[in-house]
Amino acid sequence: MSQTTNTTETLGFQTEVKQLLHLMIHSLYSNKEIFLRELVSNASDACDKLRFEAIDRPELLEGGGELAIHVGYDKAARTITISDNGIGMTRDEAIANLGTIARSGTREFFQQLTGDKQKDAQLIGQFGVGFYSSFIVADKVEVLSRRAGAPADQAIRWESRGDGEFTISPAEKTGRGTDIVLTLREGEDDFLSSWKLRDILRRYSDHISIPIRMKKEEWDAEKSETVVKDEEETVNQASALWTRSKSDITDEQYREFYKHIAHDFEDPLAWTHNRVEGRSEYTQLLYVPKRAPFDLWDRNRKHGVKLYVKRVFIMDDAEQLLPAYLRFVRGVIDSADLPLNVSREILQESRDVKAIREGSAKRVLGMLEDMAENRKDDYAAFWTEFGQVLKEGVGEDAANLERILKLLRFASTQEGTPAQTVALADYAARMKEGQDKIYYVTAETFAAASNSPHLEIFRKKGIEVLLLSDRVDEWMLSFIRDFDGKELVSIAKGGLDLGALADETEKKQQEEVSEEYKPVVDRLKEALGDAVKDVRVTFRLVDSPACVVVDSEDMSQHLQRLLKAAGQAAPESKPILEINPGHALIERVKQAGEGEFKEWASLLLDQALLAEGASLEDPAAFVRRMNSLLLGRA
Repeated sequence: MSQTTNTTETLGFQTEVKQLLHLMIHSLYSNKEIFLRELVSNASDACDKLRFEAIDRPELLEGGGELAIHVGYDKAARTITISDNGIGMTRDEAIANLGTIARSGTREFFQQLTGDKQKDAQLIGQFGVGFYSSFIVADKVEVLSRRAGAPADQAIRWESRGDGEFTISPAEKTGRGTDIVLTLREGEDDFLSSWKLRDILRRYSDHISIPIRMKKEEWDAEKSETVVKDEEETVNQASALWTRSKSDITDEQYREFYKHIAHDFEDPLAWTHNRVEGRSEYTQLLYVPKRAPFDLWDRNRKHGVKLYVKRVFIMDDAEQLLPAYLRFVRGVIDSADLPLNVSREILQESRDVKAIREGSAKRVLGMLEDMAENRKDDYAAFWTEFGQVLKEGVGEDAANLERILKLLRFASTQEGTPAQTVALADYAARMKEGQDKIYYVTAETFAAASNSPHLEIFRKKGIEVLLLSDRVDEWMLSFIRDFDGKELVSIAKGGLDLGALADETEKKQQEEVSEEYKPVVDRLKEALGDAVKDVRVTFRLVDSPACVVVDSEDMSQHLQRLLKAAGQAAPESKPILEINPGHALIERVKQAGEGEFKEWASLLLDQALLAEGASLEDPAAFVRRMNSLLLGRA
């Protein structure tokens, strides 16, 4: 809903913006100075975007090619001003950029808020606040902006007190770019100081390649006061951080540069900075974030690094520079070989880009290997956030498959918790004497995997089994045959052979029992008919009467369910029912008369399917059958 008075239009903030403003004002009180970092970062982006657009349209520079950011303050008016001569905004862009949050994951973000100020502050930082951080210190914000290339009388003025509404009106502005004027809240006068503002800029924004300028100040001994001069001086180093020597950059500068490019409040987990020379020449500064963005799984969202060519900004989110399974990586790649007018289409076909992608993937994997080896707690935190994405690399990056396999982590019966901490190398090192395979089970949840009846014989013999419950696991496993020469085997497949782990005495006893129960197996096959592919005696069960498996070449029941849930066609494969001859219930079925045998057979199959996480075609019939048998009326 909007209201227009003369030429001033009053508009309401998007609901999410109102919520975010309220949360920031009340949750980020302990780190107020980040408002300046965020506004300067936005100003730097605006300058980068103008530089890029001016490659094809040099007239946008309006004769003034030097880009800069200016920061000033007025004690009497209690204002701080941040100005840039970058790309600027039209009326529609101002409404879109300053009045709404147009990004995926917004709803999920608000659902995760807890009301705990400290935890919410971390979430807000992770989500990114940018311009809205102004209202942490200001009770009024004015924006004057003119899009590069537009006439002076086509500027816009945007104003708000952060109370749910903002006004927008036509204005005049002699130069392109954006001026933001903050009128400070009561009690925020500490920021009306040249020393304070310079300190914040040097700490948080020293790495920005655009010069940040402030007016010089000198102490006048005669007047016993500080005098502001007309000339300006550059406050930051104003050189692209990635172009400097690593020895000249502090860890703190690396961290602040990450926050600038990723719009994140938290420090990164790790980073790598390298200059590559040879067939392709480029510089890479790549970071692993501490937390996953809310839109990591959004297929329409471009995830990538910033691309520069010869230090000229080209594009955000250049996803072609890294394989998709490393889409969580943030950073900068600056190429010396690509043309300045490079497009996303050219990136897809360029040999130089292929070399950059391969080199950058290897560098990121090396960074993760170092973390996994030397900073295990950090790697565990990384895996919790990004493990499912890294698993995609098993099927996407055959060249680095062995390296990726070593980085995978799983839950297992050895650990007994949902935490995925077991490496394949850990499992292999703990294998029992005579064991030559790596065993795993897949399910829809950790609880279903850890309680699978297929685990019973393995627990009895003390054999570790990997518990896989991520949606990507079944797909990933189709690309893994073995690890370090040891075959990966699903314990839910039929014909399970424990090899040397089953002694000769056991094998002889099993053969005798199988022969004894052959009549029962034949009766079950007849009773179940087309509902099953086969019925067998099994010795993999200890506490359960029966389970279902699939043939070694058939698709697992779990994968069939995943494909159907995704609306994809799945080849039909009927389950194989395996019965435990040592279970009292099987003995009861063995003694059943013709009238109730078929009911017992159906009940055994339904129970086994439920234990695998399957849905029954007729749950009501299952309940009636079970009640009838419990009451002895079959």
